[in-house]
Amino acid sequence: MNFVPPVLVRSKFQVENVIDTDVLVVGAGNAAMSAAIAAREQGANVVVLEKAPKSQRGGNSALTVHMRFPYRGMEDLVPLLSDISEDGTQSLAERVGAYTESDYYADIMEVTDGQSDPTLANILVSDAYETVLWMRSYGHAWILSHESPTSANVVSFDGGGFAMQERWFRAAESLGIPVHYETRALGLLQDRAGRVTGVRARTRDRDADYKSQAVILACGSFESSPEMRAQYLGDGWDKVKLRGVPFNTGDGLNMALELGAQPYGSWSTCHASPQDSRRPEFDVPGPGVSGVYWSRYSYPFGIMVNVDGRRFVDEGETWRGLTYAKTGRAILSQPGGLAFQIFDAEQRRRGLIRGYEDATGVKSNTLEALAKDLGIHDVSAFLETVHQFNASIQYCEFHPFRLDGKSTSGITPPKSNWALPIATPPFEAYPTICGMTFTYGGLKITSSAEVMHKTDRVIPGPYAAGEMVGGLWHDNYPSGGGMMAGAVFGRIAGARAARGALSRP
Repeated sequence: MNFVPPVLVRSKFQVENVIDTDVLVVGAGNAAMSAAIAAREQGANVVVLEKAPKSQRGGNSALTVHMRFPYRGMEDLVPLLSDISEDGTQSLAERVGAYTESDYYADIMEVTDGQSDPTLANILVSDAYETVLWMRSYGHAWILSHESPTSANVVSFDGGGFAMQERWFRAAESLGIPVHYETRALGLLQDRAGRVTGVRARTRDRDADYKSQAVILACGSFESSPEMRAQYLGDGWDKVKLRGVPFNTGDGLNMALELGAQPYGSWSTCHASPQDSRRPEFDVPGPGVSGVYWSRYSYPFGIMVNVDGRRFVDEGETWRGLTYAKTGRAILSQPGGLAFQIFDAEQRRRGLIRGYEDATGVKSNTLEALAKDLGIHDVSAFLETVHQFNASIQYCEFHPFRLDGKSTSGITPPKSNWALPIATPPFEAYPTICGMTFTYGGLKITSSAEVMHKTDRVIPGPYAAGEMVGGLWHDNYPSGGGMMAGAVFGRIAGARAARGALSRP
């Protein structure tokens, strides 16, 4: 693969020296703010540069709902909760078993086919719970989630990702950390010895050199750049809609690559999930705005067919949190990049179709009429698909909150769990497309979050965290893992960068 970062364009504005600080953080999402707070804890002066306007601050982190971390049981979760009654404690005790560090590590390796960097994965897993307790000390809080306890999502952010990010910004303000909005990083500054000494950035009316002893790059991946998506992900990806913000155009990655940073991980794969066919081109953070509003995640309990009326994935392969991030790619590979999620009245009665109140969809009392309303090209093929699926279901007790083994036999692709027949009208169908959240390729870092040069030496001065870190995710991803990695490696980067900066003259 050829990594060809763009050359830094000569500024048409006069360049000014605006600020000199100990640690400069590029980005203002969860990873960046974790880094900024951790650096300030060490006594460093910290400045944050954010490309977005203040009204749209927070990055993809502001659109999330949870982060994945290990816990031994209820005793580890209760200290994180914002408010819980005695009834709530009892309910939690009944639902929660344990999600151990070993479980977490095994999930990472399972979804990445063993390709995740073991050193990074071990740091993530071992530091995760300590990191959420650290976040709690800054006012972060969690609430009970409606997900299955075995999905590692029994709690989610109180107020969602937007409230979580606002808590980070309040913490930063209380610690005297300024955030410079509408400030786009253009390139890294270096001294004659090759040490990174700051960032050249562009505001609305001028370019400025922000000088520092250390720079933490935490400004996302390249999912918002159609050109980079086409270059690294391939045909069709330049047209994909974003399940995220429009600001992550690979600026930090390109700046680092221009200095010889080592690209690492899977640059040809990404987080891509099933989204409503009418979803907008991108999201912007705000009160009540969630990245899951357009997400269509009940597919494990129904079937998915393409425009030719054929199934193309094992909808019940395992927990949704371990399959959703690769299912978008499977949809994009279908004719027209379109798929239909099919359910019947029994799935509706059981409460398995969640978050579809405003979804684009059709209902019908017959499968034939449903197929015609959807515009499926071959109605007879669709009817055959449903008939064969129903006939292949093996007898087993259905249970939505465990891998129940209620599967099919003799059809391709199989369905490994939660195989309920599509037989009882009215039938429901929801057109879905691929929505992209972030890319998996990034920079190689040390265990201290220092950026590595392509010659396998550390580049003095820069650190990386969040989606800019390569090597953790390959082809697939466990839900909430990215947010947790952002906080873990952001905290590491902030502390190490501050100590390094303060030790210099």
